[in-house]
Amino acid sequence: MSATHRFQVAPEEEGRRLDVLLAAKVPGLSRRRARVLLDIGGVFVGGRRSKIAGRFMRAGEEVEAVLGGALGRAKSGTGKKAREKDASALPAFRIVYEDDAIVVVDKPAGLLAAATPESDRTNIADLLSRRATGKVFVVHRIDLETSGLLVYAKDVVANRVLSERFAAHDLDREYAAVVKGSVPDDLVKIEAPLSGKKAITHLAVGERFGEKATSLRVMLETGRTHQIRRHLAAKGFPVLGDPLHKTRGELGAPRVALHARVLAIPHPVTKAALRFESPLPKDLTDWMARLRRPQAEG
Repeated sequence: MSATHRFQVAPEEEGRRLDVLLAAKVPGLSRRRARVLLDIGGVFVGGRRSKIAGRFMRAGEEVEAVLGGALGRAKSGTGKKAREKDASALPAFRIVYEDDAIVVVDKPAGLLAAATPESDRTNIADLLSRRATGKVFVVHRIDLETSGLLVYAKDVVANRVLSERFAAHDLDREYAAVVKGSVPDDLVKIEAPLSGKKAITHLAVGERFGEKATSLRVMLETGRTHQIRRHLAAKGFPVLGDPLHKTRGELGAPRVALHARVLAIPHPVTKAALRFESPLPKDLTDWMARLRRPQAEG
């Protein structure tokens, strides 16, 4: 979980360096770590991300520092070499498809899809943008501990077209999930607003692990934040390994048991129908094999 610290530069603090003020104002933050936080993009001045440790501050400026997992994962030091070390420690992602307009990737759990307030580094969008092919646009996201398929746009037109399709839900997305409990076969649709917006999730039972767990095919008709996790938890079947709903580590779940398995979209330029599938990653398949074992032995 991240923690946000905000302060305003006092008149007597005018002219002091930003890194010095951060160390003085944010509990537990040394000047050395303040410079790392600035380098990874976890500091905002006047609502805009700031990375200049030696910036001389003006009275009345609003400063926001966001401390969380990104700072904990960051290596000591600042500059290109330190951030390259951060990137080298990340799990690898796989490029599934790429052309001049889009790039589709298979994201592992533990790797961010895009920038967050904690950092604009060490995420897939940043790593893709640092290649010779240049900037990519974030069309949609999946959570840090969720794995699976993501599409990024490589130009403004593709970004606009894809963003419109995601907003209109004019595409197919299917997830694999393993949830706590025995989901009844007749629970095939959950329609319940989330944050005041229409939200619809379709379900199909894939495999049962006795009464303790159920694997599901989950199809999104809408795409609200944490929609699958929130809808299933509300029905009494939280996704296993989910810290949001207190199932982290339950039944030995290695992480959030959710994987974006299918992504089907029309190409934003050619209009050709594209369909991509990602198999369940090894951490989930090995864990599911362990869930089966007591059943088979019994």
